[in-house]
Amino acid sequence: MRAVVKNTGFDNLKYLNEQSAAILERIERFSDKLYLEFGGKMIGDYHAMRVLPGFDPNVKMRLLHKLRDKAEIVMCIHAGDIERRKMRADFGITYDADIFRMIDEYRGWELDVAAVVITRFAEQPAAKIFKNKLERRGIRTYTHRFTKGYPTDVDTIVSDEGYGANEYIVTKKPLVIVSGPGPGSGKLATCLSQLYHDHKQGLASGYAKFETFPIWNIPLKHPVNVAYEAATADLMDFNMIDPFHLEMYKQTTVNYNRDVEVFPVLKRILKKITGGESYYESPTDMGVNRVGFGIVNDEIVRKAAVQEVIARYFQCACDYRMGYVEKEAVEKTGLLMEDLEVKPEHRPVVEPARQAAKEAQKKGKGNQGIYCGAALELSDGTIVTGKNTPLMHAASSAVLNAVKAIAGLPEDIHILSPNVIQSIGELKQDVFGSKAVSLDLEEILIALSMSATTNPTAQKAMESLTALRDQPMHITHIPTPGDEKALRKLRIHFTSDPEFATQNLYDG
Repeated sequence: MRAVVKNTGFDNLKYLNEQSAAILERIERFSDKLYLEFGGKMIGDYHAMRVLPGFDPNVKMRLLHKLRDKAEIVMCIHAGDIERRKMRADFGITYDADIFRMIDEYRGWELDVAAVVITRFAEQPAAKIFKNKLERRGIRTYTHRFTKGYPTDVDTIVSDEGYGANEYIVTKKPLVIVSGPGPGSGKLATCLSQLYHDHKQGLASGYAKFETFPIWNIPLKHPVNVAYEAATADLMDFNMIDPFHLEMYKQTTVNYNRDVEVFPVLKRILKKITGGESYYESPTDMGVNRVGFGIVNDEIVRKAAVQEVIARYFQCACDYRMGYVEKEAVEKTGLLMEDLEVKPEHRPVVEPARQAAKEAQKKGKGNQGIYCGAALELSDGTIVTGKNTPLMHAASSAVLNAVKAIAGLPEDIHILSPNVIQSIGELKQDVFGSKAVSLDLEEILIALSMSATTNPTAQKAMESLTALRDQPMHITHIPTPGDEKALRKLRIHFTSDPEFATQNLYDG
């Protein structure tokens, strides 16, 4: 019997075994090929890791690596997302950049990338440049336009004017994983287009869906499912009981509104393509997701998911302040917190960060400027704080204080010489012409790495940085670009109050 690690709510091995068996079973159902629409993050699924403590963020890649002899990948990206430079929030990169990143990752896992498809293509200039970049690096790239007749005119959709107008993507293996950097990438349309072409050639191909969230076999209002709603608040998606599954099988399962809404049309399309067989009676039937069976400690998972909902509220509030989302998204995450009977202050690092900002304000009374605080929780539950000074940002101070605590160094010791910090500040001001002299976290980490070559204390502190990975942090202001970039690289799970660090409109 395998021991489950303490404070772990999820068993990766159990999940891998369940999930690979479910996919292989679905492949066998179709004699020629299975197109598996892969929702969510295939690589670096940190949302799942946070709401399911113990979940390996790359476990889905481990799964596909097991199936690599049978599988290849087709990647989809919506041309409109390329044009408006849509961002992947957890990595801070655009969707088109994420396609490049994912191709490199897949290759590292020995997985074949058959092609990239730019969906809903309408000659967008940025999409055309993206296509050129891919093709000139040897990546087969296709463009699919908006499907004529979609979503109501099934006769047109399933015809040479509809799916037939799309280029056929040549694949060789029995399992084709159809993925994308985020929702709305055109994965479903790509799968159905391929089915249309295959059936015209007499191939009995099939379709299934792998969507990690919401989890179909846990309660609708379970915090893990609520956390998924919070994560997609900008899309205004919501979870619901699958009415088709309930009617057909008298079994309560959870799905989300877009899949339920599109199912009647999808069923008609599948029947039209196959000549009468739809395969499925409900959206739940379409899925092969077994993640719910990997949960081994519901209490741990519930607590973690509640914290994720609070974190998503802060993210939405900041995104609204920066103009990325509408007010409804903030209101929705606020209502989800109310449903769970929690407040923003229930995130343990929030109040200590705000208290640090107040202390900075008292200490700097009479000086001009905005006072900021940061708090970081260590793996043993200790909360370390930091505040902004003329020399460094609050995030910089908190991280340095945290690594001192982890390394067992005295609080009053300087792991970076004030002269070094001041010298870098003078470089910024006198040479680069920057008005901001205080060092952000990225600059502080560079200074730390340089000091580590001659200073054993700095070396010890730098070696402790990896212990901050996945730890929660809160900052009383929206982080500056240098702070945010470094926090992401350290993989610190940070949130912030929806306030700006300065009154300047441009921060560059």
